[in-house]
Amino acid sequence: MTDSVKIAFWDNFLGNSPEWYKLTILAFLVLNPIIFYTIDPFIAGWVLILEFIFTLAMALKCYPLQSGGLIAIEAIFMGMATAADVWHEIEANLQVVMLLVFMVAGIYFMKDLLLYLFTKIVLGTRSKILISLMFCMVSAFLSAFLDALTVAAVVMTVGIGFYGIYHKAASGKKYHHEHDHATDAEVMEHHRENLTEFRGFLRNLMMHAAIGTALGGVCTIVGEPQNLVIGLSAGWDFIEFFWRMSPVTIPVLVAGLSTCALLEKLKIFDYGYTIPDDVRAILEDAKAEDDKSRTYKEKASLVVQALVGLWLIFALANHLAAVGIIGLTVIVFTTAFTGIVEEHRLGKAFEEALPFTALLVVFFAVVAVISEQGLFTPVIDYVLSHEGNTQISLFYAANGFLSMISDNVFVGTVYITELKTALVDGTIGRDQFDLLAVAINTGTNIPSVATPNGQAAFLFILTSAVAPLIRLSYGRMVWMALPYTIVMSTVGLIAILYVLEPATKILYDEGLITHHSATMEDGGNSSSH
Repeated sequence: MTDSVKIAFWDNFLGNSPEWYKLTILAFLVLNPIIFYTIDPFIAGWVLILEFIFTLAMALKCYPLQSGGLIAIEAIFMGMATAADVWHEIEANLQVVMLLVFMVAGIYFMKDLLLYLFTKIVLGTRSKILISLMFCMVSAFLSAFLDALTVAAVVMTVGIGFYGIYHKAASGKKYHHEHDHATDAEVMEHHRENLTEFRGFLRNLMMHAAIGTALGGVCTIVGEPQNLVIGLSAGWDFIEFFWRMSPVTIPVLVAGLSTCALLEKLKIFDYGYTIPDDVRAILEDAKAEDDKSRTYKEKASLVVQALVGLWLIFALANHLAAVGIIGLTVIVFTTAFTGIVEEHRLGKAFEEALPFTALLVVFFAVVAVISEQGLFTPVIDYVLSHEGNTQISLFYAANGFLSMISDNVFVGTVYITELKTALVDGTIGRDQFDLLAVAINTGTNIPSVATPNGQAAFLFILTSAVAPLIRLSYGRMVWMALPYTIVMSTVGLIAILYVLEPATKILYDEGLITHHSATMEDGGNSSSH
């Protein structure tokens, strides 16, 4: 093989990833069978987990599907788990797959309404504190019923749209002119200070919205993919899931919103930027132009999207069908009544969800390895050796720490699988299982705001086109999330220790949640009495 051919193969391997990253992944692939066959399968399994977490942590260098997928496939070939084991995990979590495929695609067709809503918030409010709170609250509410990635995508679209309008005007061009807003070469000198301030303003809104997706996403069974995994394993429907989480999620929501207002008031951690008057005037002119040119057909489409949004909330709250099926009805209703009938226009809606759906299946392959090799058994046994609130707080802390450095869907899936095994084996009772499931869900959702690795919406924003425009780097995102991380994680832990158990008893007494059977059949369904 000639040198040029070798170079071509090497260049193609993991694409534009850094050389050191490619070599690291190759080293993993060579090392794994050596450890598995010559040292110890248990050690090989833990090495595999660390390697997979590494691929998640390095998601900005290479999307984890490729590198993590190679590691997972090798594990199956080595016999650490079988293809049947992987399929069993997929079958047990089919609703989660359907959630990602259909619900995310369904919300894609409601983007116009969401864009309209966020635009109204920015230009209809003068107070920066109020704008920030509204962005955070609306993102939280939407993420409780919709997909966090889609909410993040809408906020990014708003940000890019506003940035592009002002950047074009600051470069001396009219509304209808072609313009590249990725470069500041044409920006006039007297606009540069305003542009810097406006970048900071948009950066603040992106972070408040991202935090909002975490605050709302933890509350409901459809807020995050791991919520559905946990909820199904516990046999909870939409309403019961909300009430089960509320002793922790409501205090955290209040703390998160309070932090949002305080950060803007004190102007610390890179918050406190405002929208300059000159910029607001240009954006308002552009909005007036858009409103003037909006056709009756487009207005009718907004009405339909609003009605479908109400249907979505009603269907989820009343548990009318599996979440994925409800998502499919959203696709049918929005497209049927807004004139979207071409196949290629439907296909674009699925682009955002499918890469992560594929990655989720790779998660399930790693979960199968963990289960077959008993990798988490010593960890779970250690945690379960404690009792009461100590046990619950350890679950919260362990899930929180792992979710900061890897992916919360992966962590939540692994822990709830092991916890379910402990319940079936009789190691813990059903009431303790329910409390620990709450700790797992809140642990994976709340402390994970610390880094972009833990929250998919954070990573989505960081890897988007808007991040370089508003100067949002990895380090800056971690710094801006730090006060939220400290406050929300601390309040969550306090709620776990002192509020969860007594509040759960009150919810039982009020009939808002039910006592479930002591054991569950495989698949997550449990009877109640």
